[in-house]
Amino acid sequence: MTALWVAVALVVAGFAGWPVTALVFRLARTIDDKADAAKAAEEARRVEHDPSADVTVDDPSGGAANQAVDGELTAPPAVPASDGTAAGPALASQRILRGGAIIGVLERLGVCLAILTGQPVAIAYIVAIKGLGRFAELKETPVAAERFIIGTLTSMLWAAGTAAAVKVLFLH
Repeated sequence: MTALWVAVALVVAGFAGWPVTALVFRLARTIDDKADAAKAAEEARRVEHDPSADVTVDDPSGGAANQAVDGELTAPPAVPASDGTAAGPALASQRILRGGAIIGVLERLGVCLAILTGQPVAIAYIVAIKGLGRFAELKETPVAAERFIIGTLTSMLWAAGTAAAVKVLFLH
């Protein structure tokens, strides 16, 4: 019966943790978006009341065609770059922290197993391996570092909570 509860704990910790982590990422994104909107509104209010900010720039194309969905100005596709070089084919955007879902499952399985076997020190090894493996990418990209921290803490808390609950409730 113990093996069954260990297996259940590993499945729940490893695979049910992904939706929890995705939900936390969505919550973090919502909080960031609200903070960005508040900052933009404050900046607009400040500029509105600043007499030195009364500067207008004429946009020969009308402006609407150069406005991206997210509010950032983008150059139209036919216009060459301002430094004189022609824009080549559009590069696909690089995904941040590729392989994170698989690493997350393995991380949660390792943390859960470490707690169930009474070896919490193994969690330090998991964190060290994960951090060293991502160090170069985290150093270059602050967004990736933030996402790494949020994902790691969420995954570890989920796995530790699942393992603790199974250990307390079913594995006396």
